[in-house]
Amino acid sequence: MTPTTQQLNDWDKHYVWHAFTQMACYEPLIIESAQGCELIDTSGRRLIDGVSSMWCNVHGHQHPTIDAAIKEQLGKVAHVTNLGCSNSTTIQLAKRLADLTPGDLDHTFFCSDGASALEVAIKLAFQYWHQCENPQPQKTSYIGFEDAYHGDTIGTISVGGVDRFNAVFKPLMFPVHRLPIPDRRTPTKDTSCQHHLQILEKTLAKHHESIAAVVIEPLILGAAGMIMQPEGYLRGVRELTRKYGVLMIADEVAVGMGRTGTMFGCQQEDVVPDILCLGKGLSGGYLPMSAAIATTEIWNAYLGDYAEAKQLCHGHTFGGNPLSAAAAIGTLDVFEQEDTLAQLPAKIERIAQYLSRLSEHPHVGDVRQYGMIAAVELVKDRETGEHFPWPQRHGNQVCQFALEHGLWIRPLGDVIVIMPPLAVSPEQIDTMCEVIAQAIDYVTLHKATLS
Repeated sequence: MTPTTQQLNDWDKHYVWHAFTQMACYEPLIIESAQGCELIDTSGRRLIDGVSSMWCNVHGHQHPTIDAAIKEQLGKVAHVTNLGCSNSTTIQLAKRLADLTPGDLDHTFFCSDGASALEVAIKLAFQYWHQCENPQPQKTSYIGFEDAYHGDTIGTISVGGVDRFNAVFKPLMFPVHRLPIPDRRTPTKDTSCQHHLQILEKTLAKHHESIAAVVIEPLILGAAGMIMQPEGYLRGVRELTRKYGVLMIADEVAVGMGRTGTMFGCQQEDVVPDILCLGKGLSGGYLPMSAAIATTEIWNAYLGDYAEAKQLCHGHTFGGNPLSAAAAIGTLDVFEQEDTLAQLPAKIERIAQYLSRLSEHPHVGDVRQYGMIAAVELVKDRETGEHFPWPQRHGNQVCQFALEHGLWIRPLGDVIVIMPPLAVSPEQIDTMCEVIAQAIDYVTLHKATLS
């Protein structure tokens, strides 16, 4: 017997433990199906998927090419272990990624999610320094950034810096060299890049002999509130890591797969990291799939006789899953078939036009955008930059208004995130941005007046 909507709501609140959610306050939103860039809930309500189902959907839901790729793979085999075994679909995906990524990022370790890929990258960097051509086993520490987010495993929260997520786990975490957020607004727009690169170089100059890698989200710090880095900073990080003999791990789980306007964020500044991590959009947002992709130099350090025990002793049961690999190949096919990247400049500009209008709002402290990723920061006082008291949850209220008007988005505190699928139509962009503007007006002006 099919459960009623009320039963599903009750079961959802009682049996399902939702991520980053206070379950005592949780109110269910149950999605029954999806088409294109719209989600459809159990009541039949259609919602524009304004944050790509948490930053991962690329070409829309139920895309025929990706659906067909998964169905074809189901007719072959659903899962093959990656431990001492392989399958043709995953092999073909690895070759596609080697051809697509910049430089000699040719060697892919497949995982199930972004955090897993970063955990692998952290281990790869650590072990590399023990068995590279000129071993430096004293390189055991990392450089991370304040409010950076790389996942929720012990390794990734250690190199990450979101205190509100990690504070309770401090005793489990290993120490890192943590640098200030490379925010393009600090100390000023004109001096930001040089300022933050000087901080990095000072740390590298003093500690490079013990540092294995710098772990960075290229261009944008996502969970920090979509903080944009100054132009040239990523290129500067690459140059400094090479100068001081430190590896660079690029976390492109959120910013990769076309989000910035190029396939990979690193390409915006012609950067080739030592390890590139992908996830979320890698499978088009269909199935769990992530990857840590290493250069040939990293790969070679792991080759040797069996007795040398140089292999990476790490693995995931569903790493390289054929169904996920098929979805990823289908996703890459759609990029080519629909010339997706070439369609983005007009959409990026359309969003920018709306952001320009919002930038003058009395309760908008900042608007920021890189490619198809944008954010609107709400403030109590525009002149002083004073924020609203956090328990008032103005960002959440804006998102609730949007939900009631056909748009699903999620905030980062009082930062409203705009990150639709790349396939979003111009008309959907208009609707999405207009609803957000109305929501900000209602919550910060009209509702505030009523209260």
